[in-house]
Amino acid sequence: PTRSSARMIDSIFMANERGDRLIERYYRGKSSKQLIRAFRHRYIATKKLTKPVIRIDKMAFFHIKVDEIYMAACTEENCNATLVFQFLYSLAKIFHDYFAKMTPSSVRDHFVLVYEILDECIDHGYPQFTGTELLRELIKLGSSQGKGADGKANPRLKNKLTSSITGVTDWRPDTGIVYEKNEVFIDALEHVNLLLSTKGGVLRSDVTGSVIMKTRLSGMPQCKFGLNDKVRLNKEKTERKQQSRKYKGVAIDDVTFHRCVRLSRFDQDRTINFVPPDGEFELMKYRVTSEVNLPFRIIPIVNERGRNRVEYDISITPNFGKQLVANNVVMKIPVPPNATAKQKHIKVKAGKAKYYPVHNAIIWKFRRFMGSQDSGYRLQAEVQRLHSVMDQKWVRPPITLEFQVPMFTASGLHVRFLKVVENTGYSTVKWVRYITQGGQYQIRI
Repeated sequence: PTRSSARMIDSIFMANERGDRLIERYYRGKSSKQLIRAFRHRYIATKKLTKPVIRIDKMAFFHIKVDEIYMAACTEENCNATLVFQFLYSLAKIFHDYFAKMTPSSVRDHFVLVYEILDECIDHGYPQFTGTELLRELIKLGSSQGKGADGKANPRLKNKLTSSITGVTDWRPDTGIVYEKNEVFIDALEHVNLLLSTKGGVLRSDVTGSVIMKTRLSGMPQCKFGLNDKVRLNKEKTERKQQSRKYKGVAIDDVTFHRCVRLSRFDQDRTINFVPPDGEFELMKYRVTSEVNLPFRIIPIVNERGRNRVEYDISITPNFGKQLVANNVVMKIPVPPNATAKQKHIKVKAGKAKYYPVHNAIIWKFRRFMGSQDSGYRLQAEVQRLHSVMDQKWVRPPITLEFQVPMFTASGLHVRFLKVVENTGYSTVKWVRYITQGGQYQIRI
């Protein structure tokens, strides 16, 4: 669409949970204050925000809630809704980077900064850039006129800012970044989600993960990042006719990248090429649903003996090697709400188990859980049920498990290589860490 047909944001405003006005910024002069006031009083104040986009007359209001603030964009018809919502969430991230939580008091205290950010990020209703580091450099200098500390115009500084804003890498300003020691820290964080049936069948299992990078690199480096992606490994096997490989391929179902990644290269040959931001950032998020390596195997046996007694026999076995250790393993075993358990009736050979009436559960904790097929543990317990006139059948909630296993990936994902190329040719020290944590890890009983 042409610039005239693709109408963009007319105004952005913020309100508190009562619908009171905090910030209003108009860009195109087509949205009226009466419509914005009607939206605040008719929908925000009355808590009737049932849809993400609400129409009043010929105006559409795209709204999100961030902490204690409602932030909305007002536009005309024929607008890219996905772009508007993405921009609103990017603005929310910028405000979080400047002040940790968005509250009415924090917005009022920093209203000048808020208006400056809104002016720099949008030009006549068209989003320009949302890089926090560049905004810090820009707003810290006072304005986009490129003035120095003495208030006089600095042409060199102005040209540097202009090239950073209009360049292809606004997330890494070209301001002469230099480090004595060039390092890259890579964290692969995964959360395992599992739902087992009462007969031990897997009803659902998947892994949601993210790759977090912290870069301390000089200059403007070009990075090439490689994972054991099954599509990429199969392509390399076909091209090089390799018969053996070090890593098993992983089928990645969904993947989302940081905007520094060149998506055209990834679509073409599945390689991840990028110029990294300085500092910590999330390179990618992914999801794996096939061939999930479950870190723990749990076999629950729960029997109701008559009306007064429930017996538990729970065993847990690790599925990772003996060279690995799980930390902070917590198993929550539900009991009937009208039950009580004495400590002498809860028997374990490892860890600590205790009945917590507040949670209606027996909680079994391990500070450190050694890996090995022979290091399984068992809990035996007995609880007494108290009956009333109106007895209800116990609807058994599932057993839940929390854990953290360093240097283990449930998806099988591994970092194959990271190549850093810079004009000066310096060497880079790379650090890689894997951590798997329990997500919704549930076993029905």
